[in-house]
Amino acid sequence: MHKRWRASITLITAVLTAIPFFAAASTATAADPVPTTVKINEVESSGGTPGDWVELANTGANPVDVSGWIVKDNDDSHVFTIATGSTIGANGFLALDVDPVFGLGGADSARLYLPDGTTLVDSYSWSAHAATTYGRCPDGTGEFVTTTAPTKGAANNCGGAASTVKINEVESNGGTPGDWVELTNTGGVAADISGWIVKDNDDSHVFTVAAGTTIGAGGFLALDVDPVFGLGGADSARLFLPDGTTLVDSYSWTAHAATTYGRCPDGTGDFTTTTASTKGAANACAGQVTAAPWPGGTQVRTLDDAGTFGTNLSGLAYEASGGATPGVLWAVRNGPGTLYRLEWNGTGWVPDTADGWGAGKALHYPDGSGDPDSEGVTLTAAGPSGGVFVSTERNNDDSGVSRPEVLRFDPSASGSSLAATGEWDLTADLPVVGANSGLEGITWIPDSYLTAHGFRDEHTGAAYDPAAYPGHGDGLFFVGLEAGGTVFAYALDQSGGGYTRVATIASGFTGVMDLEFEPGTGHLWAACDDTCDGRTATLDIGADGKFAVSDVYERPAGMPNLNNEGFALAPQSECVAGRKPVFWSDDNDDDGHALRGGTVDCTAPVLDADGDGINDDVDVRAADPANGTFSDAALGGSTSGRVLDRGGRALTVSDAHDPAGVLVASGAGTFPAVLQLAGSSASLTLGQGSYEVTGAGRTTTLRVADGEPAVVAATVNGTPVTLTVGRGGSVTYTEVPGSGGKLAGLTAISHTGDVTVHANGLAPTACSGIDIQNVIVAGTGNDTITGTPANDLILGRGGNDTVTGNGGSDCVITASGNDRITTTGDGTTWIDAGGGNNTVTTGSGTNTVTTAYGNDRITTGDGNDTIDAGGGNNTVTAGAGTNTVTTGDGNDTIDAGGGNNTVSTGAGADTITTAYGNDTLDCGPGTDTAHPGGGNNTNTGARCETFTG
Repeated sequence: MHKRWRASITLITAVLTAIPFFAAASTATAADPVPTTVKINEVESSGGTPGDWVELANTGANPVDVSGWIVKDNDDSHVFTIATGSTIGANGFLALDVDPVFGLGGADSARLYLPDGTTLVDSYSWSAHAATTYGRCPDGTGEFVTTTAPTKGAANNCGGAASTVKINEVESNGGTPGDWVELTNTGGVAADISGWIVKDNDDSHVFTVAAGTTIGAGGFLALDVDPVFGLGGADSARLFLPDGTTLVDSYSWTAHAATTYGRCPDGTGDFTTTTASTKGAANACAGQVTAAPWPGGTQVRTLDDAGTFGTNLSGLAYEASGGATPGVLWAVRNGPGTLYRLEWNGTGWVPDTADGWGAGKALHYPDGSGDPDSEGVTLTAAGPSGGVFVSTERNNDDSGVSRPEVLRFDPSASGSSLAATGEWDLTADLPVVGANSGLEGITWIPDSYLTAHGFRDEHTGAAYDPAAYPGHGDGLFFVGLEAGGTVFAYALDQSGGGYTRVATIASGFTGVMDLEFEPGTGHLWAACDDTCDGRTATLDIGADGKFAVSDVYERPAGMPNLNNEGFALAPQSECVAGRKPVFWSDDNDDDGHALRGGTVDCTAPVLDADGDGINDDVDVRAADPANGTFSDAALGGSTSGRVLDRGGRALTVSDAHDPAGVLVASGAGTFPAVLQLAGSSASLTLGQGSYEVTGAGRTTTLRVADGEPAVVAATVNGTPVTLTVGRGGSVTYTEVPGSGGKLAGLTAISHTGDVTVHANGLAPTACSGIDIQNVIVAGTGNDTITGTPANDLILGRGGNDTVTGNGGSDCVITASGNDRITTTGDGTTWIDAGGGNNTVTTGSGTNTVTTAYGNDRITTGDGNDTIDAGGGNNTVTAGAGTNTVTTGDGNDTIDAGGGNNTVSTGAGADTITTAYGNDTLDCGPGTDTAHPGGGNNTNTGARCETFTG
């Protein structure tokens, strides 16, 4: 911001130029005559180093002691006191850094008083910031003008026509009415160029400027030289003073320009080929966006009661009601740092009077201390319940030190003040700036929008992937720097103070005062204050994945050039007759009002001409709203498919840019939306969220960028199989075709994040601890099923099946039948062999084996196994390990191996053998024999009639 009050009366050591002192200085007091030799000589109100300053000049022949003198702006409560011992030498200069005490606004004053604070020595007022500084020309005695360049603590650079007039544009071929040379005046006052001379590369070709010709400050003048001489394809334009020998400026070229040659930027830049001829006006430069009229209503009106806020209301954020009625307007004041919750009373915005909000709530750092210089405010998609985020420049209690931070506050907290619940100090990552030139604007953009539009992560050098920043929430924070106008995008760790810069963006302005993301259009708005004549710009994500300026707008015709530092837009739901409200906050509180409002057009980019929810860039039939097919083939991709069922949801299918594929945005609804890719037998079932889908042949990748889980549903040989992908997760799989158009399996399943694989009929605990990579489903007959070296889910559907796992951690489920199951992996194995006389053999590892009624033979390797053999005459042999063996009724033979085993059998004549270990044996009803090995063994209930080692 530019106009700031930061402290009570403060004693500051002045900056003194190295002008020698010729005599002992005298001190002026209120009783003395007002010194006539001390004058305000130069004023820097915007972008000074380290901040705003006021320069004094002593035009006298003797030094003057200015100890205790006072400088004020246009507010009598803003007082800067000159340090004791401060003296201005004869014909010397003294620069006073007033910014730690107060800032100078775009419409402000500098006033110099004797120590009594009432005797005025000198003053100067202005209505807008100078492009450079305001200074007296000549020093100490002349009128104030815009200087050529700042000269803090030294003689003013008053320039003059010879230094401020430049050749700006040249037309050498096909001009109207002929060739011409354009001049511009870069100075702050009009330049008289009567009698000046223009020549080409021939000294005998002389064009003399007519008497009485002037160029206004910042103005342009086109000289039609063609009646005197023409400009060639290889020629020069040279500008001389009236003597014809003093060269002011020149430019030479070797061939005609397709348009014209011009400086970019005007008056100061190098010559280049312009994009269009602009005779007598600002040049048209490549990449330059010309400001257009405000895209809305011309009228602006005040929206607060006079005197409600005073100065320093800086940032705005709009919380929508969800409908057409006004919501809540949040505002921050930078000094003292204050957060306001404003409500609409039918004609304007007033502070909420409930819960301590009547005078706003004072803001503090997390420990409850300090006074954050609060400049911008924003909300996330969670609204106030997710916190109110504030961008700050510094701690007003230590106002000379830059402290650019983002703070999070809980607005539901009671009391008249709020301590931050989160703090992100960006000082180390941002450019070094003055204490009063740090973070201004802030806004938040959801991950779903950024990923949908191919936003590029400059930190990783690839497409932005929210999963790369765990704990950052659902979007990125964009902050604008006052010094230089650069915008920075950050992923902020919501559980701590960590952050990562994701992008650096040029706003096109020399300073950014506020930022606003508009979901309805996807625009990132950047607002500048009176420094830029109140212009705003929209930035959009381009084909390269970077935000760039798309349009620049003038302020509304009815808006004065105010120090507007806050900017907020109402949502599309509040559109009336094609326009919706827009709000500004004036940091200077001009005319006693800080809030003003107008309207902006409710325009949105036409991405889906036929309105079928499939954007034109991937719509196979962009003019057929009944057609639900999509493809990114025209964009170089391989993903094609169709929408089977929208489920009553608002569905948008668009190009995912990078990575390839399509992005599906699915709105709220009761029933799922269903998609199917071309060549795929599986369907993709989506809830509310943002989903990336990529297809290549029979291989599909599904990623849940944001929102509710997605489900891949496939029927494999008659058995429904699902892959459920949670938020932030992804799964890739390949479909294996079977006979008769059926799907025989899913292979090469890989995933990131939360993904579960499930088949119909499986118990919830089935396959626990196994990361399934392949799904293999047999038929209903006597099948031979061979697994892979990876982790397989193998399903037998009846009959006498022979299953070989071939390594990995396998999950095998068979139905009734006499099955032979062999697994060889040393990992986790989970087997349910069903009913029948089954033979099960496993490798070493942690095995879980379950069978139903039948005479089963179960053999496991070394490992901690859990075996439930069911009823029947079973033979169980377990390897070394801590095993748990359970059988039903029947005459069972069990060898539990070495380890601390637990064996329980049902009714029947059972035989149990264990090796060394502390075993617990329960033989159940019947005449049983147990032969435990060495160790502390337990015969539960003495139901093992024979219990001998």
